[in-house]
Amino acid sequence: MLKIHFGTDGWRGKIAEDYTFDNVRRCAQGFANYLKEHYAPEEVQRGVVVGGDRRFASEDFTAAVAEVLAANHIPVHFTGASTPTPVISYSVVARHAIGAVNITASHNPPSDNGFKVRDPQGGAIAPAGLKAIEARIPEDMTGVQRMKFDDGVDAGLIMPFDPKPAYVAQIQRLVDLQPLRDAGLVVAVEPMWGNGAGWLTELLAGGSTQVYETHSDRNPIFPEMKRPEPIPPNVDAGLAFARAHHADVVCIMDGDADRCGLGDEHGQFVDQLRVFGLLAMYFLDIRGERGPIVKSLNTTVMLNKLAEKFQVPIYETGVGFKYIAPKMEEVHALIGGEESGGYAFGAHIPERDGILANLFLLDLMVKTGLKPTQLLDRLFAMVGGPHYYHRIDTPLESNAFKAQAKARLDAAMPERIAGLKVLEKVTIDGYKFIMEDGGWLTIRFSGTEPLIRVYAETTHEDKLDAILEAGLTMAGIHSE
Repeated sequence: MLKIHFGTDGWRGKIAEDYTFDNVRRCAQGFANYLKEHYAPEEVQRGVVVGGDRRFASEDFTAAVAEVLAANHIPVHFTGASTPTPVISYSVVARHAIGAVNITASHNPPSDNGFKVRDPQGGAIAPAGLKAIEARIPEDMTGVQRMKFDDGVDAGLIMPFDPKPAYVAQIQRLVDLQPLRDAGLVVAVEPMWGNGAGWLTELLAGGSTQVYETHSDRNPIFPEMKRPEPIPPNVDAGLAFARAHHADVVCIMDGDADRCGLGDEHGQFVDQLRVFGLLAMYFLDIRGERGPIVKSLNTTVMLNKLAEKFQVPIYETGVGFKYIAPKMEEVHALIGGEESGGYAFGAHIPERDGILANLFLLDLMVKTGLKPTQLLDRLFAMVGGPHYYHRIDTPLESNAFKAQAKARLDAAMPERIAGLKVLEKVTIDGYKFIMEDGGWLTIRFSGTEPLIRVYAETTHEDKLDAILEAGLTMAGIHSE
């Protein structure tokens, strides 16, 4: 049977090809084996939260996981499908569980689904733990224990519950919602057919703020977008919807609602690096809070400049919350995040939360009285001007091409990129070239899909395309 590997965030595969019920059950058994070996029996009896997204058959895959855990005498706090990832993760804390299984492929294409695991704090499990889980996945179904779902419910081992009240109470502790409701804003919401549908609309109801929501039904083929990833071109239809409603801001979430996207008052996309900068500015400048910043190596240098300005520590990790979440817990971070639009907050849980991130951005607008473009001007004034970013994803043609690209990148050490002197090459996760203006070029292989990604950030808008082209050439995608 398939050898299952956990990538940047869990295991993902193509439904009915490698992502099958048997393989999901094997993963669940591997997690059960891991829990029983790494925790005391009384801790294991705290149980595991199980939920999932709106993808094809997610409700059935979540039930399959619950059946395996219950057969291992591990109690299951069952939310079922259509539960946002941050709600599943917060439920671990709220119900004092030992961890979670989340059936979701996040931003992947509609053909895929996935299997994520979380720790007792609701955060991603560190790489060593993921390796330990992988090693305990049975090679075939003979090692998998199962119990019928209804039998598990009757035995009190599977406990369906509504996770919304506890999560909403937590949101209300973190954000004063009434000023947002009374602000008179016109807010467009784009949940990308996913788990975030209805949440912001409900939380913001009851005042003069008007909320218009699109793509809120369940539709596992994700019409009008290639995938539920909150970047162009997937957000183009949502941005057009916002312009038609003359929205002051566009709040975007990905398919499982753990990532945040933003559109300005003109219905133009604000890239995810700038959003991270705005969120850091919100906590440091507007709320006056202090604490470390944790960021993946492929996100914005604006954070380094804000950290220096406000005299807070900053830590850089590999890509993925399996690195970011443990570091946030270790240093008691104020905020942590990554290039893909996932942001977590120290007062909450070490997990990306697209619902809360959007509410914080709305609170930033209300507290300052500024629109998104004006907020960006304020941010740029703090960090020495605009920073420009772009990413190019290229499908990997074959394993042979990947090996050739890796060999080329291992050897690469250019003196200059697009005329800018290269100061350092960092290989924590992929290949990052830091340039004299503080900008950077990063090339890495995706941990969730067969892609090679080339990213760049610079203060020189006229050099951005040339920097990206240099990265493509180094990887052998474009010829020299």
